Amino acid sequence: MPQSTTISGFILSRHLLSTPEGVAVGLWLLTDEGPAYVQSAPQKLSFFIVSSQQNQAEETLNRAGLKAGCRALELTTFEQQPVSACYFDSPRSFYQARKLLQSQGLVLYEADIRPVDRILMERFIYGAVTASGRPDESGPYPMLLDAKLSPAKTIPAFKVLSLDVECSAQGELYCIGLVGAQFSRVLMIGEPESTRQDIVWLDHEADLLQAFVSQIHQLDPDIITGWNVVNFDFRLLLKRARRYGIPLTLGRDNSEPEWRETQGDSELGFIGIAGRVVVDGIDALKTATYQFDSFSLESVARALLGKGKAVDNVQDRLSEIEHNFHHNKRQLAKYNRQDCQLVLDIMRKTRLLPFLALRSRLTGLELDRSGGSVAAFTNLYLPKLHRAGYVAPNLPADGGLASPGGYVMSSRPGLYDHVLVLDYKSLYPSIIRTFKIDPLGLVEGLKQPETAIPGFKGAAFSREQHFLPAIIQRLWQQRDEAKKAGDQARSQAIKILMNSFYGVLGSGGCRFYDTRLASSITLRGHEIMQTTADWIREQGYEVIYGDTDSTFVWLNQAVTDKEARQIGRRLAQEINQRWRSKLAEELALESDLEMEFETHFRRFLMPTIRGSEQGSKKRYAGLKVTPDGQTELVFKGLESVRSDWTELARQFQHELYRRVFEQQPVGDYIRTLVARVRAGECDEQLVYRKRLRRKLDDYKRNIPPHVRAARLADRLNQQQGKPRQYQRKGWIRYFITVSGPEPLEYHSSAIDYEHYIERQIRPVADAVLPFIGEDFERITAAQLGLF
Repeated sequence: MPQSTTISGFILSRHLLSTPEGVAVGLWLLTDEGPAYVQSAPQKLSFFIVSSQQNQAEETLNRAGLKAGCRALELTTFEQQPVSACYFDSPRSFYQARKLLQSQGLVLYEADIRPVDRILMERFIYGAVTASGRPDESGPYPMLLDAKLSPAKTIPAFKVLSLDVECSAQGELYCIGLVGAQFSRVLMIGEPESTRQDIVWLDHEADLLQAFVSQIHQLDPDIITGWNVVNFDFRLLLKRARRYGIPLTLGRDNSEPEWRETQGDSELGFIGIAGRVVVDGIDALKTATYQFDSFSLESVARALLGKGKAVDNVQDRLSEIEHNFHHNKRQLAKYNRQDCQLVLDIMRKTRLLPFLALRSRLTGLELDRSGGSVAAFTNLYLPKLHRAGYVAPNLPADGGLASPGGYVMSSRPGLYDHVLVLDYKSLYPSIIRTFKIDPLGLVEGLKQPETAIPGFKGAAFSREQHFLPAIIQRLWQQRDEAKKAGDQARSQAIKILMNSFYGVLGSGGCRFYDTRLASSITLRGHEIMQTTADWIREQGYEVIYGDTDSTFVWLNQAVTDKEARQIGRRLAQEINQRWRSKLAEELALESDLEMEFETHFRRFLMPTIRGSEQGSKKRYAGLKVTPDGQTELVFKGLESVRSDWTELARQFQHELYRRVFEQQPVGDYIRTLVARVRAGECDEQLVYRKRLRRKLDDYKRNIPPHVRAARLADRLNQQQGKPRQYQRKGWIRYFITVSGPEPLEYHSSAIDYEHYIERQIRPVADAVLPFIGEDFERITAAQLGLF
């Protein structure tokens, strides 16, 4: 048997364990040959204190019987105080010492970092690892003990299983769907109704749960996914398993899942399964910055796949599930499998798993981690900071002061011909690169401000000592390579990471927060945008709006579409050259600012704020012209892109603006639509759909219409013996009737058509008609006399 074996794999799960020799890191990996388990050589856990408090810390720990080895290091705080480290041989002593010393008023540094994360990040291990250690063949999977860990880049192919649980309104299990690439099966309670192999018939919930555990071990997935799979499916499975005293030994080591509630929200939790990852489809889409009016499986599937469930109403769907369980179990099994398959199709369509795997490889974040921008930054930055001789600061005690936001210029309302949009490519990351904005750079720059790069609010940045600009440069290059290769998942992962750095530095939840850092990014952005606008005006063009990194330029002359695009490209090139010259001459810096010609609008509307003559912000519409001459209507911040407006308003705005932009008459169109609304011909387009963002009982004063509709619905649900469905947030569909708001499922009164004309049609019309010399009141006045 070889003395040492080396394997490389992607980290599926991680944990700490105590051994007689000290603390070890346990890693479940996915290698090219399959799952494997690695246990590291013994480690010590640590946090830092200022050296002046070392004796007090040691005396306090000794009195408490806690073993700790403290020694001075060649590290300092950002305030140049020498630092010592305290080392511990077990997680228990680490956490006890941390609590005790903090209770005595000692200031600890980096004590809030998870020890297992520290051990990996200090070795620059992100997502994948190479392990060299002593092989152990005592278990069903390859195992290495006393392993030395180092970085790796492997990302193997994951075995994915989609899970969906169907149950009664009271949470009684009916069936469990399990679908993978080459596998589809439903575990169903009931007497056999067919001999089909894809349905396993079971007598009782306890049998169902045991069969589920057996199937997981038989299929042995690396990733289990589903829709709200953590906080519904797994939460329910664990609850029912406790009821029957059945251990859900789902881990590859036959361990039960680790479940913990999310701090501050009892409705959210986290599940950890040894050797497997649970990836929730909703969280994964949000992490990849997808946005939908609703994140229901039905809505997302129809938006991305063009298919979904037959029923969208939650109440009807529950009734259908309960009916089919008692009368048509094969139909319920089909429905169960469909839910599983839709999740797999969505993940395949969006390439979510490659995205999450690449994010993990770039940052060290676990596959199932949602958000995590601060943790990603810490993982990347902290090891470099230590090697530069510093420990990281603690979180700001006051939560952080607000920093200036992005630049938003007051707009010039109007209807324009030929407007160009010029964008700075990744403006904030390029500012960080150009002006060397960096936490370490700030500390070092303030030592010698006379030679440093000036920032804002008293900041000064070192020209030589910094890490963040180089981190961004490498990411930038990798993103360009990914875009050239057509690797959208990698490109998106890098883009999200780069763009998160500004938010992290401006967040009081980040240990590197400093208002001078964030302000030196945003206020530099303000300066860049204002200077850019001045340069464009020097060319004889008008800047009618600016927003963070985009400048809207009105050409104010008769040009062809081709000529407009040529002007846009020329302006971008000239501005980039001017920045190169300006920064080289004034600050001896190389410019990484890159402006691009983004869009040409043949016609463009910048509306006013409602009830005012002042121009609006972040709201506009235009007729975009593509290089091949095709046109497309674009709406930003207006009714057609807002989920809380009706379909009537969205369709009306789209058609009205199309006619205005193409200089077609609008009077007859408006009069006809108003007449159709009053005649009841558009009722299906009058449904409001709004989210209940709080529990229903939490609305106390100024009760909005959608809450009134939800309360009415649940009162009637209760009267009819149905479950109340709107008590804990969710979505409600309703009409405004002559009797007030009524839920769609209990609508009985006459619809208040005048409400829709005044609140849905008129505001849309009033935003654009004045710019073409028309008036909604005048257009509809003659018609009003007929009613």
